[in-house]
Amino acid sequence: MVNSALTTSPSLPEQQQLWSWLHEVPDPEIPVISVVDLGIVRDVQATAVDGEVVCTVVITPTYSGCPAMAVIARDIADAFKRHGVARVEIQTRLSPAWTTDWMSDLGKRQLKSYGIAPPAQQVIDISGISRKRLLAPKVACPHCNSMNTICISQFGSTSCKSLYRCKDCLEPFDYFKAH
Repeated sequence: MVNSALTTSPSLPEQQQLWSWLHEVPDPEIPVISVVDLGIVRDVQATAVDGEVVCTVVITPTYSGCPAMAVIARDIADAFKRHGVARVEIQTRLSPAWTTDWMSDLGKRQLKSYGIAPPAQQVIDISGISRKRLLAPKVACPHCNSMNTICISQFGSTSCKSLYRCKDCLEPFDYFKAH
């Protein structure tokens, strides 16, 4: 007689459920935006290996030296473990390089509500081949929506942000650089 517990594959979570769990993981530097809405999660798969569920999550750092990636990988693994997945494999993919074009519209709205101006331009053209970069784009103030803003410094609180100031409400703010 064969033990049915040994021959039964574990129940794999649906793809939609996996993405839902990933939406629960906030970016450690900007906690109002999930790692999914930030656009760094490229893929997630669940497979059965040796009678247990293994989830593989592919992430792309916002830049190749991003110090938050170790924290993000740990937080993703912890989120899956809270949902009963004991084996989580995180794969880092550097190519294609992350771009702010991968941010969701919800993520951009969340940045703005947090006081960070979202990227003001698209980086990759429609063909997906050529890249364009503008220095100091016109950026709307996340506080009063004025376009009467000025770049104070290309270097903000983190390397992916610039420091701007609104000439109308006089508030300084971070701008999440398009790249």
